[in-house]
Amino acid sequence: MQEIGKMSASAAQRPGNRAVDGTVFGVIVAISFCHLLNDMMQSLLPAIYPALKTDLGLSFGQIGLVTLAYQITASILQPLIGLYADKRPTPLALPGGTLFSLAGLTVLSAAHSYGLVLVGAALLGMGSSVFHPESSRVARMAAGGRHGLAQSLFQVGGNAGQALGPLAAALVVVRWGQSSLAFFALLALLSGAVLWNVAAWYRSHGLSRLASGGKGAQAIALPKGQAARGIAILLALIFSKYVYLASLTSYFTFYLIQRFGLSVQNAQFHLFAFLAAVAVGTIMGGPLGDRFGRKYVIWFSILGALPFTLLLPYASLFWTGPLTVAIGLILASAFPAIVVFAQELVPGKVGMISGLFFGFSFGMGGLGAAGLGWLADHTSIETVYRICAFLPVIGLLTAFLPRLSAC
Repeated sequence: MQEIGKMSASAAQRPGNRAVDGTVFGVIVAISFCHLLNDMMQSLLPAIYPALKTDLGLSFGQIGLVTLAYQITASILQPLIGLYADKRPTPLALPGGTLFSLAGLTVLSAAHSYGLVLVGAALLGMGSSVFHPESSRVARMAAGGRHGLAQSLFQVGGNAGQALGPLAAALVVVRWGQSSLAFFALLALLSGAVLWNVAAWYRSHGLSRLASGGKGAQAIALPKGQAARGIAILLALIFSKYVYLASLTSYFTFYLIQRFGLSVQNAQFHLFAFLAAVAVGTIMGGPLGDRFGRKYVIWFSILGALPFTLLLPYASLFWTGPLTVAIGLILASAFPAIVVFAQELVPGKVGMISGLFFGFSFGMGGLGAAGLGWLADHTSIETVYRICAFLPVIGLLTAFLPRLSAC
C-alpha cells in the first residue's frame, strides 16, 4: 500500500495530465479490499441470526429490529457525512471509521442480552456510515473517466465481503460460538492500516484529480426539476432492489431450514452461493454501463430479475439454488450503474450522492428486514417470498429517467 503514493507521483510527472486522466488501479484495489473487510465484518451480524434467535429466544420481528438498528444508523449518517466531505474533505475519516466496526464486533462477541446486540449492531452501522461515502469519493477520484468500472471494482469488494461473512460464520462462528467475533474484529485494524495509506494518496493527489475531472465533461445541464425526478426514480429502484435483497440476506437461511429441513451450516452455504453471485453481478454492471449505457443496465438489472423471483417461492430445493444465483447476478448489476447515473445527474456532489444512495440502500434494507420479519411472524416465511416476488415490477419506472448523453 505504500506504493500508492509513489504510483500517483510517477503518473503526475508523465505528459498529458495522466494523473487526472489515468485510472489508478492501485487505489481502487486498495479501497475494494477494505470494502471486502468492512462488509465481511458487517455481514457477520445477519450470519449469526440463527444462533442469536436460539440463544436469546428472539422472534423474527426482534431479529428484524436488530437489522434495523444497524441499517438506520448507517442510513441517517451516510448522506450527512458525504455532504460534509464535499465541503470539507477529511481523508483521515477513512481509517478513523474502522474503529466503530472494531467496537461493534467486540460488543457483539460478548453480548448476552438483546440490548447489547442492538448496541453492537448500531456501532457497526456507524462504521459503515463513515466508510462508504468517503470510499466512493476515492473510487471516483481514481477512476480517470471510467466511473462505472471504478464503482464496480469498489462495490465488488463489498459484495465479496458479504459473501464471505456467512462462509466465515459457517466455518468459524457456528463452531466456536459468538465469542469468535472478537477475532474478526481484528480485521478492522488491518483495514485501518490500508486506509491510512489511501488517505495519504487522497490528500496528496486525489483531491486535485477530483477538482480537475469531476466537473466539466460530466456536468450535464438538465431542465429544472428533471434531476430531482431522476434521483427520486433511482431511489425507488434502490427500494425495490434492497427490500428484496433483505428478504434473502436476513431470512433465506430460515426459509431453507423450515421448507427443506436443511441444517444451519448447509443453509449458510446456500446463502454464500447467492452472495457470491451478487459479487459477480456487481463487477459486471459497471463496465457494461460504461460501454452500453447505464440506463440499459438499470432496465435489465431490476426488471430482468422478475421471472426468477416469481418462480422462486414454488421451486424445489434443486432449483432454488440456480434461481437465487440468477437473481443475485441480475439484481447486483444495478447498483454501480445507479450510483454513477445519480452522480452525473448532480455534478460536484459526489460525497452527498454516494452517501445518500449507500445510506438509503442500508435504510431500505433495514426497514425491509423489520417489516418482513413482522410479516413472517404473522404469516410464514413462504408468504414473504411470494409477496417480495413482485418487487422488481418497480423497475418499469426506469422508462421515466432523464436522458443523459453519458448514460
